[in-house]
Amino acid sequence: MSLTRRRLGLAAAATAPLVLGATGTARAAGHRAPARTLYLAGDSTAAPKDAGEAPETGWGMALPFFLRPGLTVADHAVNGRSSKSFLDEGRLDAVLALIRPGDLLLVQFGHNDEKAADPARHTEPWTTYQECLRRYVTGARSRGARPVLATPVERRRFDAAGDALPTHGDYPAAMRALAAREGVALLDIEALSLALWQRLGPEGTKTYFNWTATEQDNTHFNPPGAIAVARLVARELLRTRVLARHDVVRLHEDVPASWITWPPAPRS
Repeated sequence: MSLTRRRLGLAAAATAPLVLGATGTARAAGHRAPARTLYLAGDSTAAPKDAGEAPETGWGMALPFFLRPGLTVADHAVNGRSSKSFLDEGRLDAVLALIRPGDLLLVQFGHNDEKAADPARHTEPWTTYQECLRRYVTGARSRGARPVLATPVERRRFDAAGDALPTHGDYPAAMRALAAREGVALLDIEALSLALWQRLGPEGTKTYFNWTATEQDNTHFNPPGAIAVARLVARELLRTRVLARHDVVRLHEDVPASWITWPPAPRS
């Protein structure tokens, strides 16, 4: 059911996206690329954080460091959302009210779709999860924008032998199958992040996740982790030809963690 104008307005306000201008080296004079926006729909692993949540960092906060000027990231990802609850709250409708021809809609869900005890968020991989994802795809295309699907980034989990373990069940496979069927570009961040955690090992990954003196968080990232995942996303955007070579910067350069900033927490 479509939202009323009032509900759509409330949903747009509730998304409170983090809109960041892409950074990078300028292109040659006379070859300026047109302005475009990459809209990001996802969960807490990608979402913008405020100062009250620091050092937790969504990878969407770091993605602009790898994109050229004029390619803006509008991060609408929100903590705790699934492909279903993001839709039910009118958040996709709010994004589609803003998106323009030539823009991108990058979609990453799965972490909260897995929560079978929560009917507001749970989806089944091969049925309702794919049905929800298809709505993002058709919505973007109906407005002349390009949909892009990203499998959910992996959590930090290792077995006794020190091997990184997948945690998302059939959700990544279901997304891959849908992307192939619908002809949508797929960024396989689940597989790439799992391989990265394997290379880093159980101890090395602690420096990428939100491990602090008071918290041992194996799902969310600190600045180095968010930067590492954003780099994977940028590389995949280039590999899949969603973006051209001139759209992507710093793929092989160091990005200091100090570049991450958190806006003030909203007043209660």
